[in-house]
Amino acid sequence: MALTAELLLNGLLGSTTPLKHKGLASTRTTQFQRIKLSTQISSIAKSMQQMLDTRIITHEEKERTRPKRGLVHQHKTTRLRVAYQGIPGAYSQVAAKLACLDCTTISCKFILDAVEAVMTGQADRVIVPVENTMEGEKVRNYNLLLEHGLYITQEINLFVNYCLVANPGVKKEDVKKVISHPVALAHCGQGLARLGLDAPQEAVDDTAGAVELLLSQNMLDTAAIASTQAAKLYGLQVLAQGVQNEPWNVTRFLILSKNLDTVSRIEGTRKTSMVIAHQGGLQPLFRVLSAFSSRSINLTKLKIKNSMRKPIKISDPKEGGTVKEFQHAFFVDLEGSIDDQKVLDAMMEISVFSPFIRVMGCYAADTKIYDL
Repeated sequence: MALTAELLLNGLLGSTTPLKHKGLASTRTTQFQRIKLSTQISSIAKSMQQMLDTRIITHEEKERTRPKRGLVHQHKTTRLRVAYQGIPGAYSQVAAKLACLDCTTISCKFILDAVEAVMTGQADRVIVPVENTMEGEKVRNYNLLLEHGLYITQEINLFVNYCLVANPGVKKEDVKKVISHPVALAHCGQGLARLGLDAPQEAVDDTAGAVELLLSQNMLDTAAIASTQAAKLYGLQVLAQGVQNEPWNVTRFLILSKNLDTVSRIEGTRKTSMVIAHQGGLQPLFRVLSAFSSRSINLTKLKIKNSMRKPIKISDPKEGGTVKEFQHAFFVDLEGSIDDQKVLDAMMEISVFSPFIRVMGCYAADTKIYDL
C-alpha cells in the first residue's frame, strides 16, 4: 500500500497516463528534472503513507483504545452556538457536542440554512460532514466553505455505527420499508442485505428525522437507520447494530466560522488548510508540491478538483467576498501554522505562479477517532 512518487504523480491526477504525456511535454521537463521532481515529491508521498499507517493502527487498536466523550480539543468559550443540519439526535449534533464543550446546538432543516445562520449572526459556528472512509476521495460540502468565505476552526473524526431502529414491538420480519438520510442509505445497502432485508428505501432529511417520523406517524411496518442515541432520545428500539456496509466507518466533520482563529489561541499541533486555484495545465501541481517538499512541510491531504464544464466558485475575502471562478483547484492540508516562516515562504512562492491562494483555516490537528 506504499505511496511512491510515481503513484503520486499519476494516481492523484486521476490518470494512469505515463509521464511522457503530451501535456507535460510542453513544460520541456528533461529526464534530470523529472528525477529531481520525483525525489522532491517522494517526501510528500512518505508523509501521506505515514497518515495511512496511522489510520491502520488506529483501526486495529480501536476496541482497546476507543476514546470517550469529552476528550476532543474543545473550545471552552461560553455557550458557543453551533448550527447543524438535522434535528436533535443527528450525528452532526453529536459531533458538535463532542467538539464544542457546553455549546448550544441550533437545529436547521437544510445545511444551507445552517450556513446562513452563521452568516447572519444567529450562530457562532456551523458543523458540516466533509469526508467519510467509505466514500474514498469524495469530498462533500467543501463548496459551502469556498463560496461563503467561511474558515475552519476545528476538526473531529467520528466513528459512525449505524443501527436499524423501529417502534417498540416491531420485529425485523415486520419491516416493509427502510427510511433515513440518503448518505446513510447508501452506506448501509449491503448491511441491510446481510440482515435479509430487501425492503424499499426512502430518503428523508436526516437520520434523527427518520426516527422522529417513525414515532410521530406510529409506523409499524417501517424501520430507520440512525444512531443508538437517537433511538434512546425518541424511545425506539434497536433491531440491529453495525448495519453499515463496512465495519470501519469514520466521518470527518469541520466546524466553520466567519472569522479566522488567532494562531496564538490554538493549542497543540497546528494544521493549516488552504485552496490553490488556477485556470488550467498540470504544471502548477508539480510546482506546488515542490514549494512544500523543498521546505520539508508535510502534507496530510492533497485533493485535486478539475471542473471544465462547471467552474469552481471561490469567495475571495481580500476583495470583499467577491466570488471568482476557476477550472482547477488543489485542496491542501499541511502540518504547521500560517505563522511559521517556512509556510509563509511556500505560500509566497506559490503566489508567484498561481493566480489564487486562500487560507481556509488554521486549527488544532486532531487525528484521533471519537466514539459516541
